[in-house]
Amino acid sequence: MSAELHVHDRSLRRVRSFVRREGRMTPAQARALQELWPRFAAGGSSVAGVLNLAQVFGRAAPVVLEVGFGNGDHLLARAQAEPEKNFLGVEVHRPGLGHLLRAAAAVGITNLRVLCADAMDVLQDRLPESGLSEVVIYFPDPWPKKRHHKRRLVQAEFARLLASRLQHGGLLHLATDWADYAEHMRLVLNAEPLLQNLALDRQFVPRPAQRPVTKFERRGTRLGHAVFDLSYEKTGDGSRESGVGGQESENDG
Repeated sequence: MSAELHVHDRSLRRVRSFVRREGRMTPAQARALQELWPRFAAGGSSVAGVLNLAQVFGRAAPVVLEVGFGNGDHLLARAQAEPEKNFLGVEVHRPGLGHLLRAAAAVGITNLRVLCADAMDVLQDRLPESGLSEVVIYFPDPWPKKRHHKRRLVQAEFARLLASRLQHGGLLHLATDWADYAEHMRLVLNAEPLLQNLALDRQFVPRPAQRPVTKFERRGTRLGHAVFDLSYEKTGDGSRESGVGGQESENDG
């Protein structure tokens, strides 16, 4: 099994947005990781260096990145429905990786690659500037306790990094069923000068047609949680209507 299957730990100074809650890996998932990793791993056996995305996929095409894809249901559905695009998934939980690789091999997917790594490390060290046409982040860990909010993935540094990796006109889609995290993401992303909220009131957007209902969404719905969708476009002009100090007012929109 490639060393790339182990999460990078070189940046211990940074607060991580995840913990390894892997649970039980089935024999089929373990076998898929062992046998299919060479076929689907982005970058082969290399664990360092900026990826040449055209070489990774064997062609030049728009690249869609999904951060934290879980079992990969959305990623697989999109890769099947949009063969003209390349799809790259980043996930730290190996059972989900095994599930996706097994399903992708079963349907003969060729436009899908994966990395087992921290998304911040991937964005900072493995992906080229302006290399992505779209980024998808659905139902990231909400870290609901206030003392854990610093662990939330979507922070100002992450927003700047995402914007730098999106091409001009590239899209960012997010969803969560935690209202306070939704508002936190909205304020952080609305304050990033290179990202333009696609909602006319700079609030939330209707659920995108291409977003499947995931197990996390179904669980949230059972618990009575509303689901919030956000969509942004990289404008590249640095324009932003914002409050004092570059941060949007809590009463905007």
